[in-house]
Amino acid sequence: MPISDAVTALNRDMREIFGDRLRSVVAYAITDRTSDTPQPTLVVVDALTPADLRACAALVVKWHESGLATPLILEASEFGRSLDAFPYEFGAILADHTMVSGENPFAGLRVDPADMRRACEIQARSHLLHLREGYIETQGRSDALAELIARSAAPLSALLRSVTRLKGMSAADGVLAQVAGLNGKELSPEAARRLFPDYLSAVEYLTTEIDRWGRV
Repeated sequence: MPISDAVTALNRDMREIFGDRLRSVVAYAITDRTSDTPQPTLVVVDALTPADLRACAALVVKWHESGLATPLILEASEFGRSLDAFPYEFGAILADHTMVSGENPFAGLRVDPADMRRACEIQARSHLLHLREGYIETQGRSDALAELIARSAAPLSALLRSVTRLKGMSAADGVLAQVAGLNGKELSPEAARRLFPDYLSAVEYLTTEIDRWGRV
């Protein structure tokens, strides 16, 4: 992943704010990121104070205007302990990141497969519940159903990537691959009506499978 001028400028800002307390600045990828999606970054520091947060708050508009997301800032002492609490999120960062400056915070670290499985199950069940709830809220309107499916594409793609990292094989086939591949594309109301029953069934099956992996 190339380091943009905006990320380089963010690195300078972090150095000015934290000085010698700055450990690492990392840029990472997110699922189905487009040119309009803010670039996320991770910053690891020795200590984080209220004054540091105020300094960051004064710069956040500049960062957003340059195409950056608000940086994720963690103290070094809490970084390693966060892997088991957020295996889904940190697993994605670990899988696709670029060092901007400092030491590699991921050196010697790994996400426990059991933690990742639980996180995938939580995400899958949440996805399933949101699809059911969202369908009810469409009030039977096919155009609203098309919007629901399109909005679900990015989180589904993220889930499938995590499942792939967990099992070493792709879970994206058939209707799941079709939905994950939408990536901002529009879906006609007619296509949405045809697609949704199979989509819902596939997510139900995937959720059951992820749960089963924890019982074997």
